[in-house]
Amino acid sequence: MSSERQTMIAQGMQALAARDHARAGALLREAAQGAPPEDFPWPALANAELALGHNDAAEAAIDRQLARAIRDVGALLLKGLLRERAGDARAAISFYRTAQAQMAFDGRIPPELAQLEAHARAYLASASDDFTGHLLGELGENLSPAMREAVDLLTGKRQVYLQQPTMFYYPGLPQRRFYDPAKFPWLDGMLAQVPAMQQELADVIAGGDQGFDPYVRHNPDRPAPANHLLERKDWSAFYFWRDGAVVAENARRCPATMAALELAPMPVSPGRSPNAHWSSLLPGTHIKPHCGMLNTRLICHIPIRTAPNCWLRVGSDTRTWEPGVPLVFDDSIEHEAKNDGSQRRVVLLFEIWRPEVPEEDRAVIARIFQAIGSYSSG
Repeated sequence: MSSERQTMIAQGMQALAARDHARAGALLREAAQGAPPEDFPWPALANAELALGHNDAAEAAIDRQLARAIRDVGALLLKGLLRERAGDARAAISFYRTAQAQMAFDGRIPPELAQLEAHARAYLASASDDFTGHLLGELGENLSPAMREAVDLLTGKRQVYLQQPTMFYYPGLPQRRFYDPAKFPWLDGMLAQVPAMQQELADVIAGGDQGFDPYVRHNPDRPAPANHLLERKDWSAFYFWRDGAVVAENARRCPATMAALELAPMPVSPGRSPNAHWSSLLPGTHIKPHCGMLNTRLICHIPIRTAPNCWLRVGSDTRTWEPGVPLVFDDSIEHEAKNDGSQRRVVLLFEIWRPEVPEEDRAVIARIFQAIGSYSSG
């Protein structure tokens, strides 16, 4: 590129920085004639043309930049804005979403693009609402829960969450976040014990909470977990079964709870399961998003002490704990919980086999974990 053309580009960039868009446009337009495309600042010309209201010229310039760098975030955002102004909503959404995906991949939003990125987010939210309204207008409101979720996924109101166990994955299981408690008739017998369990909990609390320990503990033989609740009683557990063994003192103090747990089909694997405890969440405590170790179990919550403004999210479904309503869910799907209220929440938490896992495979899975345990201790 000639020195004269380089000077013209530099002057055009200075004019653009000074917001003299007419001069910037004239200089950059002239410099673009015959300049090597790979060396020319097409976004600068596009911004000058856009400021002058020359949308077609701005789009032609930004197209040259995208031809050179197809993942240029600034160019993608600007192209989205130009398609938005042209009334091409579908194209604008596509360019804005591609820009968002690239920024997520890069792990940052360039500071100079923050305002345009915020506009893109607002546009996408509004467009999603408009598109959802259009779809529901065509389809009608009388949709099954599955189809309503499918529409939410299509319009970006939900995202897909799948099983991602951190240790053991059993293939072919349905991707189901919450299970209908009515499918587990033995829960009725456990619910009948709730008043007695509530009294047992009240007695333990009145005795100074003895037996409740931080749920997240550091095993000295392993690296400490990177968890903000490490060794804190904000999230604590009162164990009845732990790693396949009864916690004798706690069991003695809570016979009604132990009787209720006898009704649950908990997995049995020496040294590993059953596991069952009261799970206590103090006000303000947030259990951050995570996935469980395996997808062959379900986690059951029986509310013992409910509290307002407490919630559990599994995938894209969020529930609260209500008196007399068990929650049965797949913890291998990303989940989190938070106590946003001012009262303590306590549930009886235990695990059961997923009903879809056949008996013969349950036995093999138990043997797998016995083999893992014997290897790690050998």
